[in-house]
Amino acid sequence: MARFKIIITKKGNGVTSMAFYFDEPAHTFSEYLLVPGYSSEKCIPNNVNLQTPLVKFKKGETPALTLNIPLVSAIMQSVSDDKMAIALSKEGGISFIFGSQSIESEANMVRNVKSHRAGFVFSDSNISPESTLQDIMNLKEKTGHSTVAVTSDGTTNGRLEGIVTSRDYRVSRMDLNTKVREFMTPVEKMVTAGKDTTLQQANDIIWDNKLNTLPIIDDEGRLLYMVFRKDYATHKEYPLELLDGRKRHVVGAGINTRDYAERVPALVEAGADVLCIDSSEGFSAWQKITLQWIRDHYGDKVKVGAGNVVDAEGFRFLAEAGADFVKVGIGGGSICITREQKGIGRGQATAVIDVCKARDEYYEETGVYVPVCSDGGIVYDYHMTLALAMGADFLMLGRYFARFDESPTNKVNVNGSYMKEYWGEGSNRARNWQRYDMGGAQKLSFEEGVDSYVPYAGSLKDNVTLTLAKVRSTMCNCGALNLPELREKAKLTLVSATSIVEGGAHDVILKDNVGPNYVK
Repeated sequence: MARFKIIITKKGNGVTSMAFYFDEPAHTFSEYLLVPGYSSEKCIPNNVNLQTPLVKFKKGETPALTLNIPLVSAIMQSVSDDKMAIALSKEGGISFIFGSQSIESEANMVRNVKSHRAGFVFSDSNISPESTLQDIMNLKEKTGHSTVAVTSDGTTNGRLEGIVTSRDYRVSRMDLNTKVREFMTPVEKMVTAGKDTTLQQANDIIWDNKLNTLPIIDDEGRLLYMVFRKDYATHKEYPLELLDGRKRHVVGAGINTRDYAERVPALVEAGADVLCIDSSEGFSAWQKITLQWIRDHYGDKVKVGAGNVVDAEGFRFLAEAGADFVKVGIGGGSICITREQKGIGRGQATAVIDVCKARDEYYEETGVYVPVCSDGGIVYDYHMTLALAMGADFLMLGRYFARFDESPTNKVNVNGSYMKEYWGEGSNRARNWQRYDMGGAQKLSFEEGVDSYVPYAGSLKDNVTLTLAKVRSTMCNCGALNLPELREKAKLTLVSATSIVEGGAHDVILKDNVGPNYVK
């Protein structure tokens, strides 16, 4: 790995030290390829195990939290809310709900995830009785859902007053200004079920009454969940589902170095399984102070990651400060302009290699394994396998998850193509000044992120399944059936600029309907 050196110059009778220089350039994932290794007859994708530790553990012990897939969603307004957390937990990963919101709001999102039951979904298509048919059409365009719950205040958990499906209206024969209450199916004519209804009971009610949808309400008539005919079968399709000891979804939450004394207790009380300090720069006294406060008040009971760092020195600082995992990466995200604005950062591949080497050395010295999370720099699916081969225990992804139905942003039509909105925490839209806090004024002094679009890609499940199929296949090419084996057996080579061009389609005329699975 790269070494650094000190340049010494003499000035008069004294000696002046100058900056550190790394001997080698920093590289990105696109500059590397994996070289195939021997694949035995056991090396088939179905045999690959992607489990990986989420938090630190001592040699010979089992981690308190383990991921079933090495993917977590970024701590961003445009990526990780309660809906994303539930969807990713079903696949075996974890979401870190964004912290750039009120403490109450973030805690409520955590509660929503922990209270979610398999097969029971929160209604994300809701409207009030005073809304119009035009509002129904706008909502359908936004969400793609034809079933809309009508609640007293148009919120997810308002008092249920009715339901609207495509059978309740005909656009060609109705005035778009018609009030919803005039054509909805009122709650008195609906079949509903109480809060203690099991999924099996809900399924029986659905089939006995020939329903597509069964609302679950509390004793006061407020909407709790929706159970759909298809969900009873589909919820069984998640063999890697990440659940806690009480069969609840595992969920993470972001915190900052300003209001941790108020935010951490609220998130812990809400049921968050793991926290993460969300910061653009982790090698700071502020993170150490935050970690120390958590340890003083909760000991090792509360799990908390820290970062971001890009070298061995930064890793050791956070590991010794008590971090349960360390995030690596500055400036590599697709919407991040920190390098452009401040000249701070490091090529993500080089940063991951350097930090993972430091992690292994720390483990040998102390017997404590502190997992490394690679955050940023992932453009293509194969970059994930490269990051894992370089030593990362798991990956934090923003743009990747922002493209899916489950992200909290709007789906919009831009020049005939569907897009999802995606913005950085350092953008004027997010104004998450706490993430970039250096102890000064409580404001965002300048932007370190942009506001953008990403191509809409459909459901999380379909895309994660495809991505991990590629990861498993590549691991088999390397002769590895689990992530520790991949790190041990992987052979990596730097490639030239010409080799990078050669690695994609070239010297052919592509048909219009042919494109990469993961659009840049």
